[in-house]
Amino acid sequence: MPPRRRRTVTSDEHSLWRMAMRDTDPLPGREIPDPPAPSPALPALPVEISPAVPDGSPGRGGGLAVSGHRNRLPALDPASPPGLDRRTDDRMRRGRLGIEGRIDLHGMTQSQAHAALNSFILRGWHEQRRMVLVITGKGSAAKGSGGQGAGILRQIVPRWLNESPLRPLVLAIQRAQPKDGGDGALYVLLKRRR
Repeated sequence: MPPRRRRTVTSDEHSLWRMAMRDTDPLPGREIPDPPAPSPALPALPVEISPAVPDGSPGRGGGLAVSGHRNRLPALDPASPPGLDRRTDDRMRRGRLGIEGRIDLHGMTQSQAHAALNSFILRGWHEQRRMVLVITGKGSAAKGSGGQGAGILRQIVPRWLNESPLRPLVLAIQRAQPKDGGDGALYVLLKRRR
């Protein structure tokens, strides 16, 4: 069996780690070196959300799509998880896979929630967790009440999960069962580390 090639840590992972550890003090003699000069930023890939069929069921090809990339991963959509065998898909949809971690984003600003989600998913993947729960909240019934409006995190979290650096770590997403938060939460199935 050939030896495994070690994976290098990306600059995105370095910045996420720095963000997660920003409030900690290093042990004596273990100071954190200054970050390297930032490389030119790549534009974020646009995400298109196509409307659902009027009866509420997703249409063929509907849902989230990340555009502008060759050999890209299929878009994650809570309505149709790609790449799952039938048994895993069924267990995930019914909330029967064990939840190994959870994060509650509701009440956070978008920037706080985005940073927290990135850190949580990256940490979960490194700790080899499989199923995690992301609580977004359902949003307020009245538009304009509360700083976020009506369910903005519920709408934007699937988009964030489709973007770098999270998309390569996530196998599927699914709306949670009522016991786990219903429409205000997502099951996120992480890929196994290789």
